[in-house]
Amino acid sequence: MHLFNLRDFLNRLSKREKMIFYTAVFFVALTLLDRLVIFPIFSRLNALDKEIQEKEAIIKKNLRLLAQKERIIAESNKYSGFLGPLRSEEEEITSLLKEVETLANKSGIYISEMRPAGIKESDTTKRYQLNLSCEGSMEQIAEFMYNIEGSYKLLVIERYQINPKAKESIITRCNITISKIILPK
Repeated sequence: MHLFNLRDFLNRLSKREKMIFYTAVFFVALTLLDRLVIFPIFSRLNALDKEIQEKEAIIKKNLRLLAQKERIIAESNKYSGFLGPLRSEEEEITSLLKEVETLANKSGIYISEMRPAGIKESDTTKRYQLNLSCEGSMEQIAEFMYNIEGSYKLLVIERYQINPKAKESIITRCNITISKIILPK
């Protein structure tokens, strides 16, 4: 029934009106085709392209890491000696005292007092500290401090104070706070 109404409607239109009607129907159909078929397909393709680009970026980053794998392993092995299971606090303090005493004897300085100064903990490290009073020539103290800083045991001089023992004396007194840094596994 509607078909006959549409045919009657078209028959009543002039040639120019039919042309305008068909052009309007064509553009409406084209717009519907664009909105219902073409636009969803292109938007999905764009989304897939973006996803592919993101995955490619991740793959490039991972390939870069894989290319550096040997260097990363070598670097990790270089510092693996600093990592290890935590020993008891007494064992760590004893180890620190022995290490500092060994370095002092090696440098030729006299230790007048050495005592633990506590433990400082952070998220990634533990610092075992000790206070040390010593005497020696300036060269000996400088060598001692150099040996502490260069120690393979991750010893760090936190604070120091150097004073002459007496007027016109080559012997100096030094108070040092030393920390041993522990990196738990």
